Amino acid sequence: MGLPGHRRTSSHKRRRASHFALTKPSITTDKAGRTHRMHRAAPGATEYNGIAIHVKGRERKLAKALAKTKPQHDHKHDEKEHDHETKKAAPPKAKTRAKKA
Repeated sequence: MGLPGHRRTSSHKRRRASHFALTKPSITTDKAGRTHRMHRAAPGATEYNGIAIHVKGRERKLAKALAKTKPQHDHKHDEKEHDHETKKAAPPKAKTRAKKA
């Protein structure tokens, strides 16, 4: 069984704890103006130090964001009675099988 060590004096305790002080994180900005910690990629960055970063699921997220955007129309909206909601295509009718007698 271990024996108790020597009494830890308050001065020894303070000297030991002097190394536990927190420092401010060093923050920098990238070319796009986003702030981030030094030597780390900024959140949402696609490259770091000229090297492309692989982000898992980036293509799927971009496709999802593009699907949410409304399509742009290439015609003018001069007509007052023009409404895109009423011109949507009707859903296809369900096919029914002929009953055998």
